[in-house]
Amino acid sequence: MRLLSRALRAAQGCRAAALPPRSPRAAPVGSSAAGTCTQQPRRGLSARPCLNELFAAPSLRRLLESRARGEAGPELAARIQRLRDKEQELRDTRELAGQDESEDFRKLAEKEITSCEEEILELKHQIVLLLLPSEETDESDLVMEVTAGVGGQEAMLFTSEIFDMYQRYAAYKKWKFEILEYFPSEIGGLRRAVASIAGLEAYKYMKFEGGVHRVQRVPKTEKQGRIHTSTMTVAILPQPTEMRLQINPKDLRIETKRASGAGGQHVNTTDSAVRIVHIPTGIVSECQQERSQIRNKEKAMQMLSAKLYNAKLEEETKKRNSVRKIQIGTKGRSEKIRTYNFPQDRITDHRISRSVHHVECFMLGQEMLDEMIQTLREYADYESLIEIISENEKNNLS
Repeated sequence: MRLLSRALRAAQGCRAAALPPRSPRAAPVGSSAAGTCTQQPRRGLSARPCLNELFAAPSLRRLLESRARGEAGPELAARIQRLRDKEQELRDTRELAGQDESEDFRKLAEKEITSCEEEILELKHQIVLLLLPSEETDESDLVMEVTAGVGGQEAMLFTSEIFDMYQRYAAYKKWKFEILEYFPSEIGGLRRAVASIAGLEAYKYMKFEGGVHRVQRVPKTEKQGRIHTSTMTVAILPQPTEMRLQINPKDLRIETKRASGAGGQHVNTTDSAVRIVHIPTGIVSECQQERSQIRNKEKAMQMLSAKLYNAKLEEETKKRNSVRKIQIGTKGRSEKIRTYNFPQDRITDHRISRSVHHVECFMLGQEMLDEMIQTLREYADYESLIEIISENEKNNLS
């Protein structure tokens, strides 16, 4: 329990004894350090003004009351009560701090107020997470497919760079990254590639990366210095468990053939390439990455499972008729989600209208990419909360 209130009330006779050791004063909120900052500060979901307005709205209070009586009851009720206590403590601290003009107590009050505000934001975030339903795919591994789009060789070079970025991001998150298919272009680019990514909450993070990525820059092949626009597509498919998706072997037609393209002595000499057709849907998966036919069959089945599971999820999503703006897979193959503008050293995510700078740092696949994905997750949670509140209001009126 914070001791500031008692300390302020007892301040008249024992200020020196009540004060903690002196420490450098933190920069006030909103001020900026000298020079430029290489990374922008993180803005969590609870820091968004709209969310603070929602917590003050009667519609959210009604939702919290109804949910507190449901399955999430005890834990949600405890967080709500803690939030109310901290908000009251913040009001008391501000009131008491205004009654004392001492510089030392003003500094102490600032520290306590900042601490209260941070805990209040964290409690709001916890409450939001308790309100949001968990998606069964969030704990899944995934299959990622990258394909060059408009722009010829430049699009293929950009596709290779994006694929490498995600490979580095998987290493940054300590996920397992395995290449299932890889078709390079003549000048070092990438026509198409498929990889599996496995690890803690891999799909929960990566699902926001599905869509059309656009690059604007002067290509290496451009001799007159003109800026070109090229695209590539990322598809993120959750990898189902056997419990979530069962495939009848009778529904499969498995074909073998000789591998084609560059790859060494085994190419065109052994029937190592595998092609699997799911007869009821016509969905096809093939692999010739490995020298072993058995390994190629395993990888082809892995890709086929992901494709079938994604088709099933897309159908369920259409039935729900979601109006959320944040893309989580269903629009991923056609929606332009992000632009990488090299001349302006800027990356813009069009779904949240957010831009950051330092393209090369971003494409290292580390902190900057992770922060962008985290922001997308927070915006998606915010939109989900708006939907839940709206649905609750409709039920109250009916």
